[in-house]
Amino acid sequence: MIRFATLPLIVWLAVPVPALAQGRPTGSPPIVVQGAMPIEVEKLAGRLDNVGVEQVGGWTFWRGTLDGYPVIVSKTLKGMSNAAAATVIAVEHYHPVAIVNQGTAGGHDPALHLFDIVLGTSSVNIGAFRSRVRLAGEGSSPLDWVPLDLTASEGSAGNDPNARRPARFQADGPLLAAARYARKDYTRGRIVEGVIGSADMWNDEIDRIAWLHTRFGTTVEEMETASAAQIASVFNVPFLGIRVVSDNVTNGGAYDPRTGEACEDYVFQVVKAYIATLTR
Repeated sequence: MIRFATLPLIVWLAVPVPALAQGRPTGSPPIVVQGAMPIEVEKLAGRLDNVGVEQVGGWTFWRGTLDGYPVIVSKTLKGMSNAAAATVIAVEHYHPVAIVNQGTAGGHDPALHLFDIVLGTSSVNIGAFRSRVRLAGEGSSPLDWVPLDLTASEGSAGNDPNARRPARFQADGPLLAAARYARKDYTRGRIVEGVIGSADMWNDEIDRIAWLHTRFGTTVEEMETASAAQIASVFNVPFLGIRVVSDNVTNGGAYDPRTGEACEDYVFQVVKAYIATLTR
């Protein structure tokens, strides 16, 4: 098993970095805003001033300013591994003052509807489990699986009784305060606070979604936030996850890609509000 402490070395050895060879940027440390897909980042990147594009392997970083303050929009690509790698690159090269991971998500709470936005007071890994012993022919029962906290032990996570819970990462207070302030400008849905669940899976089983919602408090699910939050916590970088409900199988809400742009508009206001606290 690779420890996260070794991940930056692996990333830099694995991909060419000629565009990033200049070293640590000068001036104020930037805010990094992450999204996995074009519909989650391109509008944000287009609203930056003085934009330049830097590429590392498949990861793209738009580097510019907003209200005169440096901001980097990062396309992390989909999934937990991509999000972790993109976050390591962002932290190691750009030394950000804060990271905001944002984009679309599927609803776990039946009370949430399309265009509602969840401020992640915490994010949780809902993809790390140990199955109970079942012999050949006894089938599989995922609702009996035991969660694993992969950050809790230097030994075997599967055998450590102190690691029988999912890894959970708390939001940064000042970032959350900026997001609360900016919600007055959002009119396309509600803004609520909740738990963002992340895993390399797409759950459409109502019973499993209800189990995750009840047992771990998940409000929405997606594939990046908790992974990026884990890396940010290792480097002690303030972090916040923000997710818009793009679909909700629990109440029949069909996927709408326009939700991604709505989230970008809101996050734009969040970043402006946070910049105001940094430049007072």
